[in-house]
Amino acid sequence: MRDIFDVLESQVTANAKNAVETYAKELPEYHRARNDARLYDAIMEFAVSIRRRTISLAREGVPLSDEDLAFISSIGQDRGAKGFSESSQRNALTLHTSSMLREISEAPATQDMDGLLRMVTWFSAQAGTARGAYVLGFEKGRSRALSAAARVQACARMLLADDPAAPDIARDLGLPAPGRYAVTVLRFPASRSLPDSGTRAALLEPFLMSHRVPMLWRRPEECVALVPADDTDPAAVDRRVLSLARDFSAAVGLPCAVGTATGAVSSLAETAQTARLVSRAAPAASPPDRACTAADVFVEMGLVQLPQLDDWLRDLTRRLAEGPDLVATLDAYYRADMNRLRAATALHVHPRTLDYRLRRVRALTGVDPGSTRGVRLLSTAVTRLRAGAWG
Repeated sequence: MRDIFDVLESQVTANAKNAVETYAKELPEYHRARNDARLYDAIMEFAVSIRRRTISLAREGVPLSDEDLAFISSIGQDRGAKGFSESSQRNALTLHTSSMLREISEAPATQDMDGLLRMVTWFSAQAGTARGAYVLGFEKGRSRALSAAARVQACARMLLADDPAAPDIARDLGLPAPGRYAVTVLRFPASRSLPDSGTRAALLEPFLMSHRVPMLWRRPEECVALVPADDTDPAAVDRRVLSLARDFSAAVGLPCAVGTATGAVSSLAETAQTARLVSRAAPAASPPDRACTAADVFVEMGLVQLPQLDDWLRDLTRRLAEGPDLVATLDAYYRADMNRLRAATALHVHPRTLDYRLRRVRALTGVDPGSTRGVRLLSTAVTRLRAGAWG
């Protein structure tokens, strides 16, 4: 009776053809292979060779050699140079992995349990290494035609997608590759002054040189930066985040809100979602005066998700706009931890003027700014107003 390795070897061509047909059916950029004989033959040749090599090495129980990885990397480099997109290659790698596992599990030699276990164990151990070599080659191929800004954005996109090859890409670009990042979302107010796509790409160029961090424009009003956060001093990371935010806000020429969250590589997609929610609740300023975390605006983040409560607070504090500089006064008062002298100094007014304004707030809203209730309600309202949430 033939073992699973012999069975898979006899099915290599048929399995490779099925895989290539799946690529052509599900991935638009591979669809053109059906009408391009040279491209089809190249894709088919690689699909056959990688299967034969996988079977041979798994049978022997030895890992991919440096020559194998160099060959896989060269294929990725060729695809990158031919203009295949990052998303198509990511999807192709996913399809390849699922196809190989299906071919192994459905091989009509399942009674060869020892061979099946050896095959699955080898593939599970080596698939990540092979993927990394392919992606690194692909990015090198793409770099021939892409600007530095585009390459940095691609690296940022891979990090935010938790792609295991992303750290190697960062190192290849000469960027740090830490174990943790402070994912920072810079949110600009929607306006006609937002930079167009060409300007957005150009804006990233100097930041690659000066700040050396992966950055990505996800939307016209939202830029994401990944600041290394392995530093044991959180204050040092905060200073670097705020420095980048201020420089970038000045380059764009618009105020921005800064939301940041720290997470480990391989879990940055979830971290970025938290940072985005923080940025939506954080106050916008020019220049930005703080980088907010969830701890700073967790109440405001809840209001974003509960519009009825948000509307209630807005109605309660609507009359703040009737007084002179009341929002700025409350902001300074709470940022000074309700210290009258420090707040008055920050506002460049006499303490008696500050007292008058606080009494005015109480008269307009029915809430004492210095009470527990006042701190909870009015400090939240000020942050929502500064975030531009209420127009």
